[in-house]
Amino acid sequence: MNVARLDEAAFAALHARTSRALRAYVYRVVGNPSDTDDIVQDAYLRMLRADVPADDEEHLRRYLYRVASNLIVDRWRRRKHEHDESMMPELMSAPPRYEDDADVAKVFAELKPRDRALLWLAYVEGESHEEIASSLGVGRRGVRVMLFRARRRLRDLLQARGLPVNS
Repeated sequence: MNVARLDEAAFAALHARTSRALRAYVYRVVGNPSDTDDIVQDAYLRMLRADVPADDEEHLRRYLYRVASNLIVDRWRRRKHEHDESMMPELMSAPPRYEDDADVAKVFAELKPRDRALLWLAYVEGESHEEIASSLGVGRRGVRVMLFRARRRLRDLLQARGLPVNS
């Protein structure tokens, strides 16, 4: 059965199981509640229009993340002149303690949407490189390089702000 053919209760249950994590991911990447709502809503609408099979919830989740990631990049491209092309620091196995998590959130917000998406999926969602590649619609081998660069940019930003970084 396809998602578009689910009855209202089944779709509501699917939405309830998947929307919170998707919303958290999108918000962390875009940092704006209004844009988050628009992107999440568009992702679900596109899933319905694409008539994706409903029998594999993990596939649906990855599909939603890929669509949301593409929508984020599209939005970022439209607003490119507003975004700073800053970088993000390296996340290590034993992260340092920060006096104020808001400092880290501000630094994270300075990253490009693609870097935020990569780091969020890898370190918050705990996705493998293969899962990240599927979620973002990029090559598996490229994920490793992109993550390395995103961590380096994060590290550089943290250091520039005088925040501790594990080396």
